[in-house]
Amino acid sequence: MTKIIDLSLAHQNFASEPYPPSITHTTHEEGARRLAALAKIDPSDFENGMALASDQVTASTHSGTHMDAPYHYGPTVDGKPAKTIDQVPLEWCYGNGVVLDFRHLEQGSEISLKDVTTALQKINHTLKEGDIVLVQTGADKFWGTNAYLPAQSGLGMDATEYILKQGVKCIGIDGWGLDRPVAKMVESYHKTGNQKDLWPSHFYGRKVEYLQVEKMANLDKLPSTGFKVAVFPIKIERGSAGWTRAVAILED
Repeated sequence: MTKIIDLSLAHQNFASEPYPPSITHTTHEEGARRLAALAKIDPSDFENGMALASDQVTASTHSGTHMDAPYHYGPTVDGKPAKTIDQVPLEWCYGNGVVLDFRHLEQGSEISLKDVTTALQKINHTLKEGDIVLVQTGADKFWGTNAYLPAQSGLGMDATEYILKQGVKCIGIDGWGLDRPVAKMVESYHKTGNQKDLWPSHFYGRKVEYLQVEKMANLDKLPSTGFKVAVFPIKIERGSAGWTRAVAILED
């Protein structure tokens, strides 16, 4: 028996993110008026005066659950043109899921290389090519509140480098971004003056080609391993990202 678990957040008005979408819903009665004008008939010609509902969405490709393409991080990867979302190999978007649980870490903290290797030892797993790593911080439980953005921890550059060197091409997280919350990164930058404190895991994507799936959810419903993940993005020409209906597939 196949079980499918939704790992996505809904696109919604007034979402708890910096650039939420704007969504307008058209009712069935309004749809009748629209189609009637198009077909040059009367709205009452439709049964009960109702036709087709529809929606108008104005949104960033980075709103809601979405996948960052390599082009998001920079124009090139290791000196070669970076792939946009419509160029991403679909094979990178489907694979064996591995959940690394960092819910014990303090909110806003950096997930270190040691944290990653310890988490892997705890679940007795060795990363391999094609694995899709899901970083669990527990931040999704704060979605819809002001506590969402600062709730997560985030991968440090050394941790990201290690994961990618194992052949991983896709990393997902249940927070706003793969890096630490913005306020924490900026705080570190002001202390050190080191540019590497700013979005280190994102900018590591200028060296090694990989995908991020951000604003995932329900990782607590998954086992650590033994399931498939599908994170196929919407195909947007020359896009830096694409909305994604992320799911886990479990076979009984």
